[in-house]
Amino acid sequence: MKKFITMGLLAAAILGGTARVHAAEKAAAPAEAEKTEKGISIGEGFAKLGRETGIYRFLNPQTAEEKHIAYVAALEKTVDAEIAAGHFHGAMEQIHKAHGVDQALLDQLTQDVEEAEAEGYHAPASLPEGLGQFVMILVGLILIFLAIKKGFEPLLLLPIGFGAILTNIPMAGISAGPMPGQPGGFLYYFYTVGVESGVFPLLIFMGVGAMTDFGPLLANPKTALLGAAAQFGIFCALMGAMACGGLFTLQDAAAIGIIGGADGPTAIFLASRLSPNLLGAIAVAAYSYMALVPIIQPPIMKMLTTKEERAIEMKQLRHVTKTEKIVFPLLVLILCLLLLPSATPLIGMLMLGNLMKESAVVDRLSDTAQNSLINIVTIMLGLAVGSKLAADKFLNVQTLGILLLGLGAFVIGTAAGVIIAKIMNKVSKEKINPLIGSAGVSAVPMAARVSNKVGLEANPQNFLLMHAMGPNVAGVIGSAVAAGVLLALCG
Repeated sequence: MKKFITMGLLAAAILGGTARVHAAEKAAAPAEAEKTEKGISIGEGFAKLGRETGIYRFLNPQTAEEKHIAYVAALEKTVDAEIAAGHFHGAMEQIHKAHGVDQALLDQLTQDVEEAEAEGYHAPASLPEGLGQFVMILVGLILIFLAIKKGFEPLLLLPIGFGAILTNIPMAGISAGPMPGQPGGFLYYFYTVGVESGVFPLLIFMGVGAMTDFGPLLANPKTALLGAAAQFGIFCALMGAMACGGLFTLQDAAAIGIIGGADGPTAIFLASRLSPNLLGAIAVAAYSYMALVPIIQPPIMKMLTTKEERAIEMKQLRHVTKTEKIVFPLLVLILCLLLLPSATPLIGMLMLGNLMKESAVVDRLSDTAQNSLINIVTIMLGLAVGSKLAADKFLNVQTLGILLLGLGAFVIGTAAGVIIAKIMNKVSKEKINPLIGSAGVSAVPMAARVSNKVGLEANPQNFLLMHAMGPNVAGVIGSAVAAGVLLALCG
């Protein structure tokens, strides 16, 4: 596990050496602050991550000055996001609610809002509004068709598709924000309460944890490296997004890259933190590629392996004791809070759900997390994500870039897992079937099932499902760790 987390930190730091970002640097007098472009070196990347570790913060608690700087940065980021979305009233509300901020900065932010409002909001849609809404309703119907007819992630594609239809109905205001004397649409509150706060993805992670068996990973710990390797696509997509000629900011690129982990809740959680305006496109891309695992992965797996490699049989996994299964979630949580606290919301809820399951002393809570709670949250999460598929947010060049970069990230992640498994075979006494490397993406348990299916095609006696579950569940942890790294560096 330590090696796994270290790989994520190292990859993030290397990326820091190549990225160029526009950062808001505040001088002593906020009125004189101006945006400058600076490079983040490898050393600075390590230093920033070092300051974000729990070990550092236990010894060096956050000072009042640091808290104030973080508050000001969050205020500016929120106001900029509201202006970009055309929510001028919301931007002014954030300014009026601010406390302890230099008046010169508040005046500057107010002026920015007034100037943007005077220029008017120019939606980035490539189609006229009415036609764009009609097209997005068709997109919603296509998502529903794929969910019902093809069985592609129906639990989420169906409510997302229906939410897309609702939000694009002219004059209905189903996802519109509140106006003076009038409440907002119900999907607005679904999104604000559940997605913008990060609550829905975290509850989903708790349910996933309650349904997950980490036994295969504990029985064969080296498969964690395959879960780590599959996250390589995340950082490749990040660099690809940064190379798109200014189309995406560093925060946008980080949110897009996480699609490569094929983990919908993690993608939604990170996008809501770093790039809320792109949430709809990122969520649809993430869940679409999760649904297309049986179509996308097999050609890649077969292209990178020989029939002899695909036919490799792996010996039965050892029995994992109950004590090991109880200690594991606690150990992972402790390592996470010491090394990467920014990932603890996701990792913490995942491990809480798993601990409830493995402890066998709170069966009612575990059953609720696995069934009724996760089902309720899934409905509301799908509708909330669908509410972000408004025509003016979805029909633009950025969306096409997100879909292409997400596909590239997913393909690279799959290939990286297979290649690392082949490399491990060169140095390992016990042979590993390279097909289980593709299960390192976080699509649980679909990716593991695909590995098993392709293995059976090469050898009818080759049962890889439980072996593939090791890298599969490691990939869930890996995508959460990668999200924490990106949040620490780009947040």
